[in-house]
Amino acid sequence: GKGSSGVGLTAAVVRDAVTNELMLEGGALILADRGICCIDEFDKMNELDRTAIHEVMEQQTVSIAKAGITTSLNARAAVLAAANPAYGRYNRRKSP
Repeated sequence: GKGSSGVGLTAAVVRDAVTNELMLEGGALILADRGICCIDEFDKMNELDRTAIHEVMEQQTVSIAKAGITTSLNARAAVLAAANPAYGRYNRRKSP
């Protein structure tokens, strides 16, 4: 939901506390390589964060170009996303 961000799902550049060097930290989709990544409350995610997983679903990779780090990471994961119904209730009259 609102706690899931595009960076948290893909990858982030962080500074190492000991060496002070920049390093890449994989997100949920990278860690789920060859597995399943489950995302709850998909409807509550920010639209920009939701589009961050499009490359993963289409090409099964995450391309990173941040802070001088340019790479492509494997994210061969199935994505299972769950969303709540509109207005918080399931409407049987709108189902086929």
